[in-house]
Amino acid sequence: MATVINITADECECESFNSLVKAKMTYCFLRLGGGAGIAAALESHPERGICGDGADVRRRKEAYGENTYPKPKPKSFFSHVRDALSDVLLIALLVCAVVALGFGIKEHRLKDVLYDSLSIFITVFFISGVAAAISHAKAKLDEKLVRESADIGVTVVRASRRQEVSVFDVVVGDVVILKTGEAVPADGVFLKGHGLQVDESTITFDLSTVCIDAEINPFLASGVTVVAGHGSMVVTAVGTNTTWGELINTEKNADEPVPLRERLDVLTSTVGKIGVAVTVVTFTVRHFTGGTGKLALLDKGIPLPLAVSLMITFYMMQMAKDNLHSMSAFEGMASVTAICADKTGMLTLNQMVVTDFWVGTDQPRAATSIAGSVINLLRQGAGLNTTGSVYWPDNALPPEMMGSPTEKALLSWAVAYLDMDAATFKTTGRVVYVEAFDHAEIKDRTTGAVIAHWKGTAEVVLPKCSMYVDMEGKTHEIGVQQIKKLDKIIDDMAARGLQCIAFAYKQIADEKPTLLGLVGLKDPFRLDAKATIEACANAGVAVKMLTGDGFLAARAVATECGVISSNDPDNVLIEGRMLHTMPWAKQLEIVDKVRVIFGTRPVDKRLLVKLLKHKGQVVAVTASGSGTNDALAHMDADVVLSMSVKGTDVTKDTIILDDKLHTVVTAIRRGRCAYNYLQRFIQFHLTVNVVAILVNFVSTITTGHTPLTTALIMWVNLVMGTMSALAVAADKPAEALMGRPPIDRTAPLISRTMRLNLAAQAAFQTAVVLALQYRGRDIFGTDDKANGIMIFNMFVLFQLFNEFNVRGIEKRNVFAGVLEKKGMMFLVLVALTLVLQALTVEVLTRFAGTKRLGLGLWGVCLVIAAVSWPIGWTAKLIAGACSRATPTRTDGP
Repeated sequence: MATVINITADECECESFNSLVKAKMTYCFLRLGGGAGIAAALESHPERGICGDGADVRRRKEAYGENTYPKPKPKSFFSHVRDALSDVLLIALLVCAVVALGFGIKEHRLKDVLYDSLSIFITVFFISGVAAAISHAKAKLDEKLVRESADIGVTVVRASRRQEVSVFDVVVGDVVILKTGEAVPADGVFLKGHGLQVDESTITFDLSTVCIDAEINPFLASGVTVVAGHGSMVVTAVGTNTTWGELINTEKNADEPVPLRERLDVLTSTVGKIGVAVTVVTFTVRHFTGGTGKLALLDKGIPLPLAVSLMITFYMMQMAKDNLHSMSAFEGMASVTAICADKTGMLTLNQMVVTDFWVGTDQPRAATSIAGSVINLLRQGAGLNTTGSVYWPDNALPPEMMGSPTEKALLSWAVAYLDMDAATFKTTGRVVYVEAFDHAEIKDRTTGAVIAHWKGTAEVVLPKCSMYVDMEGKTHEIGVQQIKKLDKIIDDMAARGLQCIAFAYKQIADEKPTLLGLVGLKDPFRLDAKATIEACANAGVAVKMLTGDGFLAARAVATECGVISSNDPDNVLIEGRMLHTMPWAKQLEIVDKVRVIFGTRPVDKRLLVKLLKHKGQVVAVTASGSGTNDALAHMDADVVLSMSVKGTDVTKDTIILDDKLHTVVTAIRRGRCAYNYLQRFIQFHLTVNVVAILVNFVSTITTGHTPLTTALIMWVNLVMGTMSALAVAADKPAEALMGRPPIDRTAPLISRTMRLNLAAQAAFQTAVVLALQYRGRDIFGTDDKANGIMIFNMFVLFQLFNEFNVRGIEKRNVFAGVLEKKGMMFLVLVALTLVLQALTVEVLTRFAGTKRLGLGLWGVCLVIAAVSWPIGWTAKLIAGACSRATPTRTDGP
């Protein structure tokens, strides 16, 4: 406290504005005259805000800084190259190349071994360059996504007008309007409001809410979330000078590994270790038995990560075309079994409109049939008892409504139906006290009379009322018959999915309020809500709706959008509080049958997620921006689905959607497709590497020669791997993927069908290549070089034809859809690879060191390679029979 007391007045008025909130300098706050005094010191005004023209904003940014945070300097391309070269396997490959060069010089002439060694060095640097290019491109995509996510809108008051500006344009002195569910954009102090409570867990990790007022705790830190009430604040610090700016500068972000990629890395490392081990054994046997064969380095693990990275980057570009952005959540979406969806903002548009209006127990046809005194009271209830506002840019443009969706709907109705002129109307009355969606006290400027107004859900307001007014302005007692009729009106609205809001008023001296009227508000459904929920159900994904509405309204909405149906025997609708009071065993018993939770609180959403996960389900939750304090539920969920890029907390498990609900289905399909693509890659590359290891090991041990040289294997892995990556990613998977159950997260990457396909193809290819190695010269009458080129050509064509086999892991008809538009890119890339191979063998003979084979030997190679198709068909047939004999949960699409 001594430090605060010793602060001078000058310090309070200038430099310490940055520390005012961070250090909670109550002395400075009071000495400067509270919020109003601080606003004045910053050349602002609690009601009018700052001037806000271009010159004023620029001056404030120059004096106090901008509301942005320094981003880590993006890695340069050469930094990505350095990172790629630090890969253990690449280093091992370079070491092996140097060793091979040393032994080769000792046993052979330099020119005999220089080609192979140089090809390894060139290949390593090529791999590093391609990997760096891919990483660099992905980093740019991620940076763009994070930048777009952070650019949210903030409501400020400038030149007496409420307007929305980018959070990056908030400056010191701005008067910011604080609304429930929104984050505080900068450090500031409280000006006015009521019932304002914030969640400071993002900066203090304390889950309890904090009350904000003008006396005890007026400090609002950037990054905290408003969970209740309303108010305004004046900004005292922005950007790096704020509490949040200081916090993020001390935190170090570390990329957490994705489970699927971890499993893939283990597989890659295992294949690489096997290759190195076989190489060492082969070299040892040949060296100590006096063999003269050259050492063939069997690096089999390097190209797979490169191909996968290329596929993921290419795939993310494809996802962007679907207005779908993802941060490493492929595996989660492939395995999601349940989606906990907020009704407001997710299933609906969060754009409320008034559709029904009752005065007392009567429904007027027009406002002209209502007494002027009633109209005036309704205008006060809608236009003054509100935290929203109306602004007319000019007489030619429609008015702009600010506030929550409900407030904007009521203000629009008051302007259009009640002919309320907000600017003129506010001069007739002064708001003495207001509490968001509860009540306000209005003092008539002419008579001095004070009238209290209530506004809220009909179930809450109606029991407080003892009287009601009719359309002529006469008051009547609310008797039993009137209660029945009013209850029926409210229930009918709820049954149609409307939110019923009641208006009431009273003179301060009166005991109980008088009911003015009822309005019904409807939040329109998203047009694709029902189709999306049906598609999710067909994919084995259950959609569970959470809403704050009562039972009738929740049931009506759930029925209309397809969350519950007559065909579903479960259809459990339960209140959030009731779910909480159940014993744990009962909660677990009922959770799978729950379709709707009404009267939902944030704790109910988190409980639902925890229960579903305890039952072994993979859970996605929605983040539409309409809910509050859902951070804990989002942390517990496996995947977060956001309906907007703006304001989304982008994490590794966040899928960011556009404003179309059906993109949820696209995200599920994309997740399953990504898993399917990875399985296809694995089967393709494992076949290449297993065949290479077996052929070279057997041939080197028996003959001292390696028919598949390091350069050849590198060429196949790089060229075929790159082309296959693009071909598989461009080939659209069948819609049948969405007709299967979600993928078990513990399912092996290599399924039973994949293992059988791999064994069959590897055995066939190995047998053919070894036969050519041993007997090819005799059978086809070729010399050693031509036979070697034929082995090379045969090996490449095997992999080319095998691309068709891996198009469908379990599908026996590998040509299905290949001639359709969605399969044309696949054919183009396969044809391009074949042309490249033909050019290498037949045209670029001197450059590539090859020898022409001619049409005859090419025909033989093509016919033999085509045999891999019936072998693949047979393997899948056997795998299917085995699956039917011992049914298990699917291992993948």
